Formats: sequence, structure tokens, C-alpha cells
Amino acid sequence: MNKEEILEQFMRCQQESPQMSAAVAAIHVLMLFLKQNTAGTLAELRDNLKEAIKTLTKSDTSITSVSSGCELFLRFITLTALDHPDFQVYKQVLLDRGELFLKKISNSRQKIAKLGHPFVTDGATILVHSDSRVVLEVLKKAALANKRFTVYVTESQPDRSGLKMHNKLVEAGIPSTVILDAAMAYIMEKVDLVMVGAEGVVESGGIINKIGTYQMALCAKNSNKPLYVVAESFKFVRLYPLNQADLPDDFKYRYSTLSSNTDLGKEHPSVDYTPPSLITLLFTDLGILTPSAVSDELIKLYC
Repeated sequence: MNKEEILEQFMRCQQESPQMSAAVAAIHVLMLFLKQNTAGTLAELRDNLKEAIKTLTKSDTSITSVSSGCELFLRFITLTALDHPDFQVYKQVLLDRGELFLKKISNSRQKIAKLGHPFVTDGATILVHSDSRVVLEVLKKAALANKRFTVYVTESQPDRSGLKMHNKLVEAGIPSTVILDAAMAYIMEKVDLVMVGAEGVVESGGIINKIGTYQMALCAKNSNKPLYVVAESFKFVRLYPLNQADLPDDFKYRYSTLSSNTDLGKEHPSVDYTPPSLITLLFTDLGILTPSAVSDELIKLYC
């Protein structure tokens, strides 16, 4: 597969399976790439996979989760490199481990929903931001448990992705109201908890997520409202930002923006960084974590 075919397959996966996260779609593409690759040595195959991953990050999608998910995938499937000196046998082992990795992460949302829904109490009012598949899964699980609650969803400019989230909630029979991004401080006194997803969870226990998450977290902290983050472990990324400026440009801006050589000072970033001091708990498929526990889990994942 050449670069154009990789990106085309990536876009097709996301279009055919809208509920599939960008990272999982990227891993499906890597599996197909691995099956079709004609590399004759282990070193060549690894280099080809790294190039394919680099290609996947050159698309207008959630680069943070794609980058971390693909890195974890590559590490997971190559753990047995020294156990199989025969290349063809090793390649089949890679494919088998790739299928195992996909199977493990396919149940992530269900695990998170099971852990998270007890924190949604009957009669609660919840504030959510943008469009998050994991947040939606938690709220649907709570609704199936016959809990009555109300959700406020930020419009989430500039792409108004909050409207998509609102429609999904209404379709699931969950009362939902869309509010302006600028109204999140105004509405905060009415809510019992804030729940957001994440495009990436960094080493400090902070998160990278849709622009506006940071100010929502500040408002929640100021109002003494808990901020819960729900995110799959394949979004754990080896990065330790101290502030907004520390986020890499390829995480903050779309690839089309970066490749157009425009003045980034005049562009709006698509994500921001929320420090761990503003986060109450993280619900992941690895369990319920405090922000300080994330670094230990990252070590387990990558070492």
C-alpha cells in the first residue's frame, strides 16, 4: 500500500464505521498494511510500519489518539521479536498479536461505561463538552440502569460537534440541551458533575481534548464540581506538557493547516491541555485512576 492508499483506507474505515475512533481505524489500516507488505526482513518491516504510521498522522483527524494508539500497537505486536528468528513465522505472530490487540481495545468503552455509570446519580444534571463516543456510552449505560438525569452539551465551536452529541443523546432518550460555549460558567451552578472525553491522556495525568475543555475544567474547579474524564488506555501518550505552549503543533492544528504554511499565530488550535490539578478522576479500561496514577500505568503500557 502506498501513502495515498493508506490514507484512502483510513478515511473509508471512519466513514463506514462512524462509531469507530480514529485510533482504532488507524490500527485496522495498519493490520491491512501488515498483511499486504512484502518486506523480506524484520528491520524493513518495522521501518515500513513506522512510515505507514507517519502517513496516518498526516490527516485532518485526532492526531493525538492516532499517534498514541499506533505507537502502542507497534510496541505490542513486536514484543516477541526475539522469540521467532524465522521472518515468516514472526510475521504471522505479528498478525496474531495485532488481532489480539484489536480484540482487547474493542471492549474498552463497555468497560469504561461499567465503571463510570454508577457515578451518574438519579436526578443528576451533567455538563458535557463536544462529541465524545465514550461519554455517550457511559450516559447510555446510566440510562439503561433506569437513572433519570439531564445533560447540558456545549455547542463546541468551531465545528459545532456538540450538536452531534445532542442528537445522539436525544436518540437514546436522554434529555439534552445545547448551550453556547460562552455559557459554560453561567450553567455550572446548575450541574452536579462535568464529564468529558479525551483525545490524549499525558504522563502527568492531564488531558488533551477539544478546545474549551480547559476553561470548562477551570469553571468546574472554581464551582467545586467534580470533573470526570473517560478515555481508553490506547489514548495514553508519552508527553509531559507544562502548559498550552508545550503541546506540539501537529497535535494542536490540522495537518491541512500545518501544510499550508499559514501563520499559526492567527489560527485557532483544535485542542487544549487540561492539567491534572483540575481533574477529579479518570475512568479507563484499566480501572478508575487518580491523575497521579496515570504515570504508573503509562510505564506498564510502554515498558
